[in-house]
Amino acid sequence: MSATQADDTHKRRSGLILALLALSQLIIALDYNIVYLALPDISADLGFNAQNQQWVISAYAVAYGGFLLLGGRAIDLLGRRRMAVAGLALYGASSLVGGLAWNQGLLVAARAVQGLGGALLFPATLALISTTFAAGRDRNRAFAVWATAGASGMVLGSLLGGVLTEAFGWASVFYVNVPLAAVAIALAFPLIAPDGPRRTDQSFDLPGALTATGGLTLIVFALVQGPESGWTSATVLISAVIGLVLLAAFAVIERRTADPVLPVRLLRNQDLGAGVATTFLFMATFGTLVYFLMAYFQGVQGYGPLRTGVAYLVPMAAVVAGSNLGGRLNTRYGARRTLRGGVLLGVAGTVWLGLAMTPHASYGSLVAPMLVYSLGQGVVFTSMFAAAAATVPSKQQGVASGMASTGQQVGSAVGLAVLVAIANSGVHDQTGEALRAATTDGIRTAVFVAAAAMAVLLVVAGRFERTPGGPAAARSAKPAAAKEPADALK
Repeated sequence: MSATQADDTHKRRSGLILALLALSQLIIALDYNIVYLALPDISADLGFNAQNQQWVISAYAVAYGGFLLLGGRAIDLLGRRRMAVAGLALYGASSLVGGLAWNQGLLVAARAVQGLGGALLFPATLALISTTFAAGRDRNRAFAVWATAGASGMVLGSLLGGVLTEAFGWASVFYVNVPLAAVAIALAFPLIAPDGPRRTDQSFDLPGALTATGGLTLIVFALVQGPESGWTSATVLISAVIGLVLLAAFAVIERRTADPVLPVRLLRNQDLGAGVATTFLFMATFGTLVYFLMAYFQGVQGYGPLRTGVAYLVPMAAVVAGSNLGGRLNTRYGARRTLRGGVLLGVAGTVWLGLAMTPHASYGSLVAPMLVYSLGQGVVFTSMFAAAAATVPSKQQGVASGMASTGQQVGSAVGLAVLVAIANSGVHDQTGEALRAATTDGIRTAVFVAAAAMAVLLVVAGRFERTPGGPAAARSAKPAAAKEPADALK
């Protein structure tokens, strides 16, 4: 085989792997908006109230955030393909159970298992991108395609959520994941190279994994449950205290063990540290706005699921455009400039959106601010993961991806808990038009608080190295690709 033919074969297989990783990301993102749009019907059918219905969302985030470090370590030790397939299998099986759920407990449990599947699948796809594509233009393009697939999944979820809920009931929004997961599993085996035998040069650090997972899970549980049960309730306080104790034990264990689940030296990596802070703040702000748009469209404007799904098309389409744009900007200008530009768009659009929200606002008055903040959201999402993993060694990409993903999911749970509490603080004992006005005021306040928190990202973005994925890396991308064969290719 000539060098040209070998290069063409390499590019084709790389493209197919990227398509598979994009499909995996689409599966996760598809479920995100579908569940949001079905939430009112789920609540009515299974008896959730306005406060505890967030557990349909947060159970996923709690399990996801709690198990990500464990998932990242498993990826490094047991193999990226194995963990990606395991995550897809858990995701598909739990989606089936979620669709069949007949009570609150079973549905919340199914969502938690989905979170466990996501804790394996999401960092596995990140690690596979970082080890399959050379740093610079190739990797930035791969992250852009991956992020665009996620944004496209949110768009598709917006449409399918409304259509499926109205046509077939809320259970159908879970069933749709099952065949997609099966297809992705079938494609993973021929496309991704086998992982080989389990690494024996390092141990799994079970005590560290258990204390980290238990501590994170309990902390996120306390933050999510606090607004409903009260911050001084026994359940919340006991969970928080035990969670903090477990995390303190985790810190001691990691300093003493030879093979920590979270290597201390990774914490000194400036890009990774900034990446974790960025993913946390991103999901606590940008990532929670979809919840408040759903509450505004359905609770204030009286939209049904299908109309809400159509209304989501504008912001989701802008996220797709921003995700695609983010990869190119990151290659040309570097992570710091790209992230700051995306954040500035997000802050401006979010403040504008809050000002536009009134009890009787027209949809047209919301379109422009939704476009602005969503474009910024897409740019930031693509750039933050590429920047976080830029300087992490290949053999530690799993745990690094787990750390960045942990920040994302914990941020989602924390941001949602805090902002939901703010939004709901003035709606008690209100009815009729007074309730509508109070709901609008609460949502607007939450949106303004989210915008203020977004601004902190401008400072955090300054912690990234000046040129990860910037012009210098772009110029060196082709030589690097020629010298270093991709880990995930056969």
